[in-house]
Amino acid sequence: MKVSKEEILHIAKLANLTIEENEIDSYILNLQDILNFANIVNNAPVDKLDITVGSNETKNIFRKDEIKIFEDNKSLLQNAPTQEQNMFKIPKVIN
Repeated sequence: MKVSKEEILHIAKLANLTIEENEIDSYILNLQDILNFANIVNNAPVDKLDITVGSNETKNIFRKDEIKIFEDNKSLLQNAPTQEQNMFKIPKVIN
């Protein structure tokens, strides 16, 4: 796939990137390589392959939630910019 200088500059503008004039050719080559690889992957023959969800059958192992008492609340609250009723006080985030 062919990428133009204008497309690179447009992408850089969208991403708020500053690209030097001498870097443009390098970006063009790298983006062309990425797009060519994506094209190869998109056109890979998958007609006779079995459907798979993952490469193995491992599952998440969850631990039971346990309440643990934190012994040193006073030291912890020293880091709070403001506190109220022995808790961190934060600005309201939902109206």
